[in-house]
Amino acid sequence: MKIVTWNVNGIRSVAKKGLHEFWEQAQPDILCLQETKAHPDLLTPELVCPQGWHSYWSSAERAGYSGVATFTRGAPTQIQHGINIPKFDAEGRVVVTVFDAFTLFNIYFPNGGSGDERHRFKQEFLRRLRHHLQRRLEKGERLVIVGDYNIAYLDHDVYDPKALNNESGFLPEERQWFRDFLSDGFIDTFRHFHPNAGDRYTWWAYYENARLGNRGWRIDHICVSKNLESALRGAEILDQQEGSDHCPVLVELAL
Repeated sequence: MKIVTWNVNGIRSVAKKGLHEFWEQAQPDILCLQETKAHPDLLTPELVCPQGWHSYWSSAERAGYSGVATFTRGAPTQIQHGINIPKFDAEGRVVVTVFDAFTLFNIYFPNGGSGDERHRFKQEFLRRLRHHLQRRLEKGERLVIVGDYNIAYLDHDVYDPKALNNESGFLPEERQWFRDFLSDGFIDTFRHFHPNAGDRYTWWAYYENARLGNRGWRIDHICVSKNLESALRGAEILDQQEGSDHCPVLVELAL
């Protein structure tokens, strides 16, 4: 079972920059996209749901903003759009697909960098999402949480931890949230296989032309609940793939 996640920064844009070629080469069983920036009603049928796939979308009420899409080879037994919190669900941030072997959350976490209001919005999202996931863990569910978390939590997850200490996405309270989230019973799959790897990032700022110098952040993650640890077979950052300011991330599970 191969799961791939990618913040595409606009699905129409990345479709012109190699999405289909990447999809064919990577051969995922599940592909999760964030920041689709499009309502499926405005896209071609081939992009909404390619032949041989099932697709599940959550789009923002605001046009051209946010949005997630999950593509699966096999049909899930249950689908949930959002987490039943209207102000978050209105931004098209979550699709939940339930399979026999696990429950998958495809999430585009808020960016809190545009001011105090969005910072508070992000912090509330983090608190309430964690509480939602805790309840599911208590029931013994096997969970896979993929997406653009908009948080780097380790010093070697950013190119300059001292300079970025006061930047949204690397703030002390956000890093602590991630550590607490892991302590609830989750595994950061990339660090599980590459605990000390440095200079491995998933996002580079366009406006800084940062990718050329690899001045990046590792903010796109795949985390799994500890009851899936024995199924883990590999995790990688596909940082050679272009087409967005983010790159894809994958995990392989023996399920």
